[in-house]
Amino acid sequence: MSAIRKKHSAKFKAQIALEAYKGDKTAAELISAYKVSSGQISTWKKQLVDGATQLFELKPAKTVDEATLTSPLYEEIGRLKVELDWLKKKVS
Repeated sequence: MSAIRKKHSAKFKAQIALEAYKGDKTAAELISAYKVSSGQISTWKKQLVDGATQLFELKPAKTVDEATLTSPLYEEIGRLKVELDWLKKKVS
């Protein structure tokens, strides 16, 4: 019978990785406390260290093309005007 794989949340992984990085507890203490293998803890710790630089990188702001925003709105306005004119003709 195969073992069931556990799926851990990102919050759980981050918590363990931070504890491993701080070094307050030994690896054996973390393993026994959270029932996670040492290889998994070291992998999460490495991902934390590698991904930490991405938090502080400047990302260019997304520029929004004004034409892509306004063209659907103008199409909607045109369609609504045509419908309104049609309704006015039907009423009178």
